[in-house]
Amino acid sequence: MTGEAHRLPTDADAAAWGGRLADAYREIGDRAMRDLPIYNDALGVEAVGFCVFNGQIVGIMVTPWFMNVVMPADQVARDAMGASLRVRLPAGDIEFALGEVAPVGRIASCSLFSPMFAFADMPAALATAEAALAELMLPADSEEAVRRRAPATPAIDRRNFLRGVLTERGG
Repeated sequence: MTGEAHRLPTDADAAAWGGRLADAYREIGDRAMRDLPIYNDALGVEAVGFCVFNGQIVGIMVTPWFMNVVMPADQVARDAMGASLRVRLPAGDIEFALGEVAPVGRIASCSLFSPMFAFADMPAALATAEAALAELMLPADSEEAVRRRAPATPAIDRRNFLRGVLTERGG
């Protein structure tokens, strides 16, 4: 085997792979999805934030019918048995479904939204995809992640609520 076969992907490779996948989904949308009731005409197909993490290409695919975290399956599913696998990302272990998208090949995908009617326009969908990818790449034990998980206010205790303790605290 040549050194090229063992070369780790670069962010440029990731962006190119995401672009090829977006092209495949555009063709699928035009050919098979456009007339289905789950198709949001206000949206298009876009590859968002494709990069390399631990030698794996990962990014988010936005289409008029879904938003998924995706990666080439051959990178992560060499020995996977079945239709899904768990992948460790900085935010934690994520369950991915395995599939095939011609002509790109095998992919691993994790659904974030489907259908996409919560999005009025493409800028809203893209902003959500960027925020979701940022969250997935935020280590679960980082100060920021811990701060976000901490409740902003203490949990409401039913007994204190019924006794009026919560209203007494307010003033």
